Amino acid sequence: MEGGPHKADSTEFKECLSLIFTRPYILQLALSAGIGGLLFGYDTGVISGALLYIRDDFKQVERSTVLQETIVSMAVAGAIVGAAFGGWMNDKFGRRLSILFADVLFFAGAIIMAAAPLPGIIILGRIFVGLGVGMASMTAPLYISEASPHKIRGALVSLNGLLITGGQFLSYLINLAFTRVSGTWRWMLGIAGLPALIQFVLMLMLPESPRWLYRKDRKKDAETILKRIYRADEVPRELDLLRQSVESEIAEEGTIGEYSLFGKVRKAWTTRMVRRGLVAGIICQVAQQFCGINTVMYYAPTIVQLAGYASNSTALALSLITSGLNAVGSIVSIYFVDRSGRRRLMIISLCGIILWLAVLSGVFYAASVKSPDVGFMETQHFSNFTCPAYNAASGIQWRCVDCLKAECSFCSNEDNKLRAGACLANPEANEPMKHACQSEHRDWYTQGCPSNFGWVALVALAAYIISYSPGMGTSPWIVNSEIYPLRFRGICGGMAAVANWVSNLIVTQTFLSLTKAIGTANTFVLFACYSIVALVLIFLFVPETKGLPFEEVEKMMSDDNYKAWKTRSAYKKHQLPEL
Repeated sequence: MEGGPHKADSTEFKECLSLIFTRPYILQLALSAGIGGLLFGYDTGVISGALLYIRDDFKQVERSTVLQETIVSMAVAGAIVGAAFGGWMNDKFGRRLSILFADVLFFAGAIIMAAAPLPGIIILGRIFVGLGVGMASMTAPLYISEASPHKIRGALVSLNGLLITGGQFLSYLINLAFTRVSGTWRWMLGIAGLPALIQFVLMLMLPESPRWLYRKDRKKDAETILKRIYRADEVPRELDLLRQSVESEIAEEGTIGEYSLFGKVRKAWTTRMVRRGLVAGIICQVAQQFCGINTVMYYAPTIVQLAGYASNSTALALSLITSGLNAVGSIVSIYFVDRSGRRRLMIISLCGIILWLAVLSGVFYAASVKSPDVGFMETQHFSNFTCPAYNAASGIQWRCVDCLKAECSFCSNEDNKLRAGACLANPEANEPMKHACQSEHRDWYTQGCPSNFGWVALVALAAYIISYSPGMGTSPWIVNSEIYPLRFRGICGGMAAVANWVSNLIVTQTFLSLTKAIGTANTFVLFACYSIVALVLIFLFVPETKGLPFEEVEKMMSDDNYKAWKTRSAYKKHQLPEL
């Protein structure tokens, strides 16, 4: 509920950059807290490459789609608990201590995964990492938003989004760097402990959020920090707005901290203004996941293989492009989020997402229809290794897709990978079948089939990322850092983050199973349909918060005639006079 009025203009991006020289302390706060976003991005992205090599080391993982999904999604399950616990911890103990605790969880999870002797221990480590991710996902943008001058608040919170996508990009680079190193996936997963340690040290030297301190009646501490964030002539106004905010809460609730955790949750849902914010915030968070983004982030190399690229290293290298584009999109968001607005960016973003998901669906459908035949003579060439299901279906013409559906592998034609190849059983110990295929300079396919459409799928995947990143990638987190009043900001942010991670869990735990059950093409159609629903809901229920001080957002949400799709000029009567 604090922060002065703001008229967004084209100078904001330049002002954000100028902080490097004029007010480095603000940038230090944002970047130090943003390391939580970097860890969030790294730990969610690194598993996509590590999974390829975990499958090679543990044959039970190679044979079980459910086990692969579990290794990926247990971090998400941990994040659900971490986000819920983090919301309570943010309000009770502060933003800074919550970030420090998340770092401990990140570090412990990285060490457990790096030393894991069994898939079950990897899952345990992923749960620890997930707890940290859940806490960081809602605490880092909250800390940054409360420690930022309101004029560039959106750009600085977007910086956290850039660090998330930067962490994902870094994870792909690390994955590629360790492909030929002994211990591959152990290094990939374990190296995340280093930035967690760095952030822990940095946060020990930084202050608590001034908003949280003021609410806890530590007014002198809050004033000291505000003097380092704002110019001297701006500090009295910020302190006055904080005072008004807390006094209005006391008048409304009687005493600060009157409610228990469950009482505060109940109060949030029964207060009309807060409920409107929660509905908008949760819609944004659920929409972010159900447009299918984390199928790309967690399974990008697998999707590349589904598009017809067999090699692990090739899949990782091509996936690096999509991750890089995601990071570039976050930079675009920093520039536009305080100029175009959060709501507009999300709507434009979803329009692009729907288009490119439809294209991806068409590409995978065409690749499936035109996949190479299984040749009888080609398969007989490896007669000792023939797929049992293919033998049982004698006389029926198979294609590569039929071979993979039977949980066998396709060995491409020696002369032309688009011609008829062999359908062979999946390799067991010592991988004799895979070796026999590759020793003749053939490609070995277990996820997707040879195709002429692979490059089209990569282009569509890149366009999907470019559409997603500037809007749906960062705006939901910005909206959730701005749309709640101070007294409910931690608990409401936690509930919205839980909704995000529950949706994430549903998507990641079912993606591979969906591709096997209904096909990759139909899976992308499903995500396109979800995105259409998300577009309608965001239009109807999510307001624009661009440039509004926190107290103006609250007044807008309290208006008896409130409609999310109204322009902000409809609420101009609430604007504070310039001081």
